[in-house]
Amino acid sequence: MTERNMRKSRTGKVVSNKMDKTVVVAVETFKRHKLYARTIRYTKKYKVHDESNECRVGDKVRIAETRPLSKEKRWRVAEVLEKGKQI
Repeated sequence: MTERNMRKSRTGKVVSNKMDKTVVVAVETFKRHKLYARTIRYTKKYKVHDESNECRVGDKVRIAETRPLSKEKRWRVAEVLEKGKQI
């Protein structure tokens, strides 16, 4: 299997699109607490490259790992899964 096919991908929601060609995507993961067996929600924010500035706040997107594009950007928008509501 080639290196390109083994890249990580995540699904999250766009929380900010104020930068040029960059969006901030919040990805939620769930883990079980070892002792109390309660599900805990973790949220991590990623700076993601959006070449065409098509993403809006509230969109559900799939992001893919890529080479470093800037100091904090290591992900790119693979596809927009669902458009958010326009207010």
